[in-house]
Amino acid sequence: MIQLDTEQMRSMIGLHVKYHEVYCQVIEIIEDGPSIVLEDLEMHSSIQADQHGEAHRKVPKTYTITILSQDRIEFSPAFLALEPLDL
Repeated sequence: MIQLDTEQMRSMIGLHVKYHEVYCQVIEIIEDGPSIVLEDLEMHSSIQADQHGEAHRKVPKTYTITILSQDRIEFSPAFLALEPLDL
């Protein structure tokens, strides 16, 4: 089983990666997954609903990527497919 250190995961915040041919930045770590949240840097957006369910504004698209496989023995294919970028 792979054990991830919280500080190691947090150090990924701010990294630029390519995910399915889209340039993204790691903006958050979800420790329970563990997962990372990517924000689309290419201006692809989605409509965000407010607390009443009404759509009022466009926000950058985000993607949540699970770091480990379900059995926690190896890294997930989605995480391994991320391409780190030097910007």
